[in-house]
Amino acid sequence: MNSQQIQQQIADLAPWFYPFDFGNGLRTESQVPPEVIGIFETRLKMVEDVVESHFSSRLKEISCLDVGCHEGFYSIAMAKKGIREVVGLDVRESSLRKARFVAGVLGLSQVRFQQGNCEHLSPEEVGQHELTLFLGVLYHLENPILCLRNLSRITKELCIVETQVIQEVEGATEWGSRQWTRPYQGVMAVIDESGEFYADNAETGSTPVALCPSPKALMFLLKQAGFRRAEIVTPPPGAYEQHARGKRVVCAAYK
Repeated sequence: MNSQQIQQQIADLAPWFYPFDFGNGLRTESQVPPEVIGIFETRLKMVEDVVESHFSSRLKEISCLDVGCHEGFYSIAMAKKGIREVVGLDVRESSLRKARFVAGVLGLSQVRFQQGNCEHLSPEEVGQHELTLFLGVLYHLENPILCLRNLSRITKELCIVETQVIQEVEGATEWGSRQWTRPYQGVMAVIDESGEFYADNAETGSTPVALCPSPKALMFLLKQAGFRRAEIVTPPPGAYEQHARGKRVVCAAYK
């Protein structure tokens, strides 16, 4: 495609959530407010640090599945790092059209995109991958526990989860009798995303119901899903304010 065709396609596919730079002054303009857009680079920096630390010189030998890839921002970043094969999966075809366009313009033949729902992931459908990404998705889901179990089944080595988290709540509840109690393993908040969902906002899940975990709930659920070890990644200096305050976390989960 020539510059004029690329510019026309950018306009036809707008609005854009992510900023993509094609060089020669061609770029997409993110609709995200300026004070929020730093979330993208912080998330990318944290993901890249974990990926480089774990895989090191093996990057060209591994495959990556980016679940909930949206417009393909992180799928494309992984392809640029030299990962052998990258598959982006998203529930919305409108987002995948943008992702395919970006990958095509950038000439990244090792990345492809397909439609799918994380509630129905299976090794038979998408294969198994050394690296899986689950970025900005978990807290938009009606069935986060099911999705984490599905992710565990398709992850060979490392899954990186980035999510909003709620304030930790600790305590105990009656469990069958006032004499019997059980401690909380973290908590989940029920969030109503009806407004965004019925407005066809691409940043919501596949239903209006969302469950957002506390940090302890997230760690407990990752373990129960089948990950051997999980740790919350320390944000870098100058991180986006939510990451810096612990309101969003990046968690590395290992098989």
